[in-house]
Amino acid sequence: MQTGTPIPRPTGAAYAQRVNCAMDIILHIGAHRTGTASFQDYLRRHVGELSARQIACYEPVRAKDGAPTQGLAMGDVNVSVSAQSQMDQARQKDMQSMLLSDADMLGTLAQNVEKRSLYPAAGVGLKRLAAALDIEISTVLVSIRSLELYWCSALAHGISQGLEVPERNALAQIAHATRGWRDVITDISDALPQTKIAVLPFEKFIGRPDAVLARGAGLDAPFDTQRSWLNRMPTLPDLRRVLNDRGAASADLPFGMGRWNPFTNEEHAALREVYADDMMWLTAGADGRATLIEDRHPERAGSTLPRLTQNKGQQDELDKRQLARPG
Repeated sequence: MQTGTPIPRPTGAAYAQRVNCAMDIILHIGAHRTGTASFQDYLRRHVGELSARQIACYEPVRAKDGAPTQGLAMGDVNVSVSAQSQMDQARQKDMQSMLLSDADMLGTLAQNVEKRSLYPAAGVGLKRLAAALDIEISTVLVSIRSLELYWCSALAHGISQGLEVPERNALAQIAHATRGWRDVITDISDALPQTKIAVLPFEKFIGRPDAVLARGAGLDAPFDTQRSWLNRMPTLPDLRRVLNDRGAASADLPFGMGRWNPFTNEEHAALREVYADDMMWLTAGADGRATLIEDRHPERAGSTLPRLTQNKGQQDELDKRQLARPG
């Protein structure tokens, strides 16, 4: 990782072009476990329609299997140069908006679990990213989620990706931490004081990436007729299989076939209380730091979730049970 090398700055005609051709830069920063993978899939499937509407999307360098080799938040100089190059190409094509989506811009799930805190370095990372890219960011889109469901999903996903099953004292510390989305959003606002922050509750925009783009960024988003939900929360059998495959003990997980619920009733109540305070703060105006995006057209999703398109890979957490309280 090359964090100390100066990033080349455009000069001459390239600099003049960057200054004279205004283009809105929009960051979609997750959070994790709020449909980010599905949102990115939507962007890839509609790249032609978006381009026709003068909306460009950052495309990370990918390996042969299609997985990104580097994310925007990883601090690599080559990634910053690649992003700058794509932004300059978008300006040459007279694009009006450029969208960059990467949940790790907030921080990683592994960092959250290690620190037992919700994105403790969110502001530091975003400030460093904006400086590295040498851009003025117009809008940040951030999806938030009920903390009890967020942490259940994050911990299960973390185990499936190699993290250990957290011990009971670690779970208690997570549940009784006072840091919530209000603190994360405040950090983002402090890091990017001139940037509009749009906050979209996952429970309101679940399964509708087109609505996230339209309502959050105010863009002419193509309607998504092919619903695909990716990166679903692993179930208890999934987690036991993962642990057994890597030779780890699965006895720390309870018996069952559904979702893993690692918290006690008291801990769930503590997490719900923090999230309720977060939502009250957002509804009251968030001290002028952010805008809570309301769902004005819930009928587009219907009273029940639409039938899923069966794609390869795992689906997102979109059945109604995911909206209920775990346990």
